[in-house]
Amino acid sequence: MDFSHSLKLIAPEETLSVVGLVLLLVAAWAGDRASRAISIAAVAALVGVSFLVAPALCNGAMGPDTVAFLGQYRADAFASFAKLLIYLAAAASLMIAPQFFDRWNAMRAEYPILVLFAALGMGIMVSATDLITLYIGLELNSLAAYVLAAFLRPDNRSAEAGLKYFVLGALASGILLFGMSLTYGFTGTTAFAGINASIAGGLSNGALFGIVFMLAGLAFKISAVPFHMWTPDVYEGAPTPVTTFFATAPKVAALSLTMRVAIDAFGSQADAWRQIVIFAALASIVVGALGAIGQSNIKRLMAYSSINNVGFMLIGLAAATVAGASAMLVYLAIYVAMSLGGFVAILMMKGEDGEPIEKIAQIAGLSRTRPGLAAALAMIMFSLAGIPPLFGFWGKFVVFRAAVEADMIALAAIGIAASVIGAFYYLKIVKIMYFDEPVDAVRGHSDWAHKLILVVTTLIISPFGYLLTKWIGALADTAATALFLPA
Repeated sequence: MDFSHSLKLIAPEETLSVVGLVLLLVAAWAGDRASRAISIAAVAALVGVSFLVAPALCNGAMGPDTVAFLGQYRADAFASFAKLLIYLAAAASLMIAPQFFDRWNAMRAEYPILVLFAALGMGIMVSATDLITLYIGLELNSLAAYVLAAFLRPDNRSAEAGLKYFVLGALASGILLFGMSLTYGFTGTTAFAGINASIAGGLSNGALFGIVFMLAGLAFKISAVPFHMWTPDVYEGAPTPVTTFFATAPKVAALSLTMRVAIDAFGSQADAWRQIVIFAALASIVVGALGAIGQSNIKRLMAYSSINNVGFMLIGLAAATVAGASAMLVYLAIYVAMSLGGFVAILMMKGEDGEPIEKIAQIAGLSRTRPGLAAALAMIMFSLAGIPPLFGFWGKFVVFRAAVEADMIALAAIGIAASVIGAFYYLKIVKIMYFDEPVDAVRGHSDWAHKLILVVTTLIISPFGYLLTKWIGALADTAATALFLPA
């Protein structure tokens, strides 16, 4: 094995590890007064490693040259696509955090370091081609995420969110680990390629149970029904910058890992897991839509929206084709922009003394008191609903097209019909902002980072986003091809 080649392929992970450890020492010596400087350094590191992974995506890296450490890791175009979304989403989440935590006097030096190590774990997750590597990356991300959920110590809701996330996350990790042990026991290997070859001739009952348990564990990480129960409570209770992070970067990592496991490890028996994915997709679409209708807290509504959108993305995975994987990646990229914009808009909804406004009733008449913010939030809601000409429509369109091309017309038809239910609660937000009497509760001011990210994400999801379709589509096609190409 050429260690120098392997070390070159894991340069992004090496960079994040070194920067994270150095910043940890700085935090230990300088304390919380260095939190802003550490945040800036962490954002710079995340942007820097984005440049390290971009060439692999642009050049279409795939095949044996992308394999490191005897097949335990792949730095291919698929992993690079996911890592770009993860690193940029993590950087944006760090940029919006200081103003929120300053109100509570709770900005700690370890916050950006935890985000860095979570991003490191997510990078390992999407490049993992071995069950051991997968679990290391998953736990590195999860352990940081548990602390982040409970980060706002003065707020009891944050402590409750952290505890719920930890207990249910530990349960999901146990289920996943049990599935991995069954898979190893009945295939004799932990390598994805070896597992795929072992089950190609037929699937034993033990290996089938391994697939079921592994997909159940991963379903928790992506908030898919029926393992979605933690999402509304954690999204509501966690600090809003942390919720923004959870809704974007870890979502990309978990969905990309699920794609990698399904295609790389179990691709030769797609019929065995397709039924599970179809059920999770349709159940997530329906439960996410119906669950959001009665919500009075906008963060809980966004949690159900996340569950709903995961269902649409899983339709692309159910197709089990290159076109389906490509459509899923396109949807994922658009979803990250919509989620970032949505949560930044929520962060900007503050009272006169800076207290967060999360009740939907408190944004009544927002279009007359804060027209710019109301317009941006309305565009985000319309885009999440998939209403043309906003860019969110394109994500749903490519996923349904991939399902139809894979002769899964019934699945596409049910998905399209169910998406109409979801439009109700998005339109409800717009109706409250534009047609209800103003309560004039939103009076606080936001810093430049919030305004910049909101403007950028709103432009991306606007009709101008369609200018990116050819470019994003080409990158997603390259990434999907790399996923299906054997190492």
